[in-house]
Amino acid sequence: MNTLFASAPGFDQPLAVLKHCHDRIRKQLSTLEKLPPHLAAYGADADAQQAAAAIRRYFNQAAPLHHEDEEMDLLPMLEGTARDEDAKLLNELMPAILKEHLQMHAIWHRLDKQLEAIAAGTAAALDENDVHQFNTMYTQHMVVEESHIAPMAKRLFSDAQMGKLGDAMQHRRGISA
Repeated sequence: MNTLFASAPGFDQPLAVLKHCHDRIRKQLSTLEKLPPHLAAYGADADAQQAAAAIRRYFNQAAPLHHEDEEMDLLPMLEGTARDEDAKLLNELMPAILKEHLQMHAIWHRLDKQLEAIAAGTAAALDENDVHQFNTMYTQHMVVEESHIAPMAKRLFSDAQMGKLGDAMQHRRGISA
């Protein structure tokens, strides 16, 4: 069947799923970045409320699962597999990646409260510094993962490890095989 929409990759391609998540994060970050000027011009109108609700849905539901994929499966599996220069690079990158997850979560907590009020139509203010900091940090974070972590996993993981990663990601989302 032909469809107008590109389908998401399956969990038999876990690195493609993680990249697809990054693409969805970028889409939500783009909407988040457009929201402050929209609020200044139109207030918490129906479009702003809908955008705020969609951003909240993504970063309260999908993004935490994505971080768990990395923290509980991808990075530990890499840590157990990487040797020599790969292990050295991973040991340099992993503490920063984990710290950034915590920092992004803290910024998100502040943004979420603001977006909740916008989604409800009870406020029309969004801290532009938080928006900028969140977008910048997330964007840089994804670049590191896409340029170092994912290629390393693709190069080092066996088919069995890829299967294990995909199964864990699928299970985390409550999707049966």
